[in-house]
Amino acid sequence: MHANTILRRAAGGQNHKHSAALNMNTPAELDSVEAAVEAIIAKLGNDIRIGLPLGLGKPVELVNALYARACADPGVQLTILTALSLERPQPGSDLEARFLQPFLDRVFEGCPELRYAQDQRAGKLPANVRVLEFFFKPGSMLGNGAAQRDYINSNYTHAARDVYSQGCNIAAQMVCKRRDADGRTRYSLSCNPDTSGELAAMMRAAEAEGGRPCMVVAQVNDRLPYMAHDAEVEPDFFDLVVDHPRYHSALFSTPKMPVGIADYAIGLAATALIRDGGTLQVGIGALGDAIVQASFLRHQHNSQFRALLTDLGLEAASGELISSAGGRAPFEKGLYGATEMFVDGFLHLLDAGILKRQVYDFTELQQLLNEDRVGERVEPELLDLLEEKGERVIRTHEFEALQFHGVFRDDCRYELGHIIAPDGERIMANLAIPESRERLKQKCLGEKLRNGYVLHGGFFLGPRDFYAALNNMSEAQRRKICMTSVAKVNQLDAAPELYKAQRIHARFINTGLMVTLSGAVVSDGLEDGRVVSGVGGQYNFVALAHHLLTGRSILMIRALRESKGKLASNVVFNYGHITIPRHLRDIVITEYGIADLRGRTDAEVAKALINIADSRFQAELLAQAQAAGKIEADYTIPAEHRDNRPQRLQQVLQPAMDAGQLPAFPFGSDLTDMEQALGKALKAVQKRAAASNKLLLLWHGLTAARPPQAAQPYLERMGLLNPTSMQDKVVRALLIEQLESQGAI
Repeated sequence: MHANTILRRAAGGQNHKHSAALNMNTPAELDSVEAAVEAIIAKLGNDIRIGLPLGLGKPVELVNALYARACADPGVQLTILTALSLERPQPGSDLEARFLQPFLDRVFEGCPELRYAQDQRAGKLPANVRVLEFFFKPGSMLGNGAAQRDYINSNYTHAARDVYSQGCNIAAQMVCKRRDADGRTRYSLSCNPDTSGELAAMMRAAEAEGGRPCMVVAQVNDRLPYMAHDAEVEPDFFDLVVDHPRYHSALFSTPKMPVGIADYAIGLAATALIRDGGTLQVGIGALGDAIVQASFLRHQHNSQFRALLTDLGLEAASGELISSAGGRAPFEKGLYGATEMFVDGFLHLLDAGILKRQVYDFTELQQLLNEDRVGERVEPELLDLLEEKGERVIRTHEFEALQFHGVFRDDCRYELGHIIAPDGERIMANLAIPESRERLKQKCLGEKLRNGYVLHGGFFLGPRDFYAALNNMSEAQRRKICMTSVAKVNQLDAAPELYKAQRIHARFINTGLMVTLSGAVVSDGLEDGRVVSGVGGQYNFVALAHHLLTGRSILMIRALRESKGKLASNVVFNYGHITIPRHLRDIVITEYGIADLRGRTDAEVAKALINIADSRFQAELLAQAQAAGKIEADYTIPAEHRDNRPQRLQQVLQPAMDAGQLPAFPFGSDLTDMEQALGKALKAVQKRAAASNKLLLLWHGLTAARPPQAAQPYLERMGLLNPTSMQDKVVRALLIEQLESQGAI
């Protein structure tokens, strides 16, 4: 059988009637989360094991009500199975609080907080509550022993299975709804169709076979963007729906972080490896924003883009790889996104006309498009080409897929091996029969391909304006985005030939913490066993790149890190923990260049990685590799790679940053202009304070001149107009100096 089903019905797609194993009843509708808690306990008893989506899709008010019930009643055993429990950032000092608190109050106004997450961080979870997570907010749980012990190490594609195996008996999610023209209510899983369908199907199937009772519960929040296709579900997907306007609360947002010089150096290199007409996956944060902005530069200001590649030394060191794997020219064919995390950068690429390559859920059609043998207009010879590709007998699901994508007219229908033309003629649905093929050409063909997708994504999370943009998009534009299961995005299993055809020239771009000289990458944990974040889908995408004939995995790693005032290299000889094993090594990028590791010997890999390490650590790395026999004793680092220092990057990129080509906040910020200046200045103040003699700092604070008038608004914002403590006087003096050096005052 062909894999050419409408894949909205495959690999986690939800927009179809459920099997007999699923609930076929109209869900109960309640207007109170407290009433929902009563209904849940009435059916499931006092052992509640609730599976919640990663990130944004958690029904916060419902979870808080369940947690409050467990706190009040020790007889209720509550296990929360989830990932990425979102919390407001917590200031780490009085100075941070003065800067951040007004900003946080503004950005998170009206956004409910997860009470279990607050208590978990404070070590105050009651004995009858456990929180089991497979992904942490990076670095948030390093000092939390309970969270470290209850971490589940799971690939994203295994998450539903592993949550189910922990005894999950309820899946709950925040959703949105709308009414069709005929008055039917439909729901959208919106930001999180990633694992929900798979988990619900497992629970339903077990219950139907006499296993543990289960429930699937929705909490409606109409601030969520309504996403169609695989994210849509019928009401019978749920047992219980909670809907009241008081729960239509503000969505958790992720404020933008500034993009620095090192980020842009990495982003420019990564962008040069993206193939026009290919596929892109990229994540959240400054490095993701750097890639998107660099893509704008490549597309809209191509000469400047090429000049920066040359000035950074990328053309000299990696010009061959750029020519064979990526490109320098604007994006004429455009890109298609296949990404577990749909970040706002993809919307910016869409608006810029870069994210525009559409893919279709029909293997042979997609292959013909890849080969440039057909275009968007449906021509009669398309049926000949489909027959040539082996698509002969058209069955129901194949007819539906071809009609959905515009190959057949809407007023045609399928019946018992025949396609019924608009005039009622019955034409045998067999392209191998020339007469049938000709009749279909004459009577049944549509005019233009439609319902193509420019992006498949598993979940989304981002800043407030990202959600607003999704809500304000036209229906036609939003339907080009298909939120779906990670079983469809992160692997090939459900429809290998189709997914390979869609994901041509894939560039799966992710971040890592460290890389060893063997090419293994550390992304999720430390060598003492503590978990920084989680593997998520990174392993999936790295392995996927090796499965795809034209795919490449690109891991971005900042060459340096600073800890307690000391610099350390993120290119290391060896490390006691890895996330991506050495046999899956591919492309690694630091701010100092590109290392192409695929198919290379151990010596070649070690040399390539030393070439992109910070020069202050290169000699030590080389000595370690030589001592281990991995690099010959008489080898020396090429001269062109011995000036890998921040000063060189600043010399090359600062003019472009000053000219606005590489701005610190390329896609806006929730920070005001004053807050942006203060944030930059405070970072420098903290760095200087850590490195300076304390007595000299005290003297500096005592002898500081009267603040200039221009500094008054900044000092007022920080509560430093009339400092009383010596510490505040020192901070005020240093802050004024830094603001003056920045040109802010």
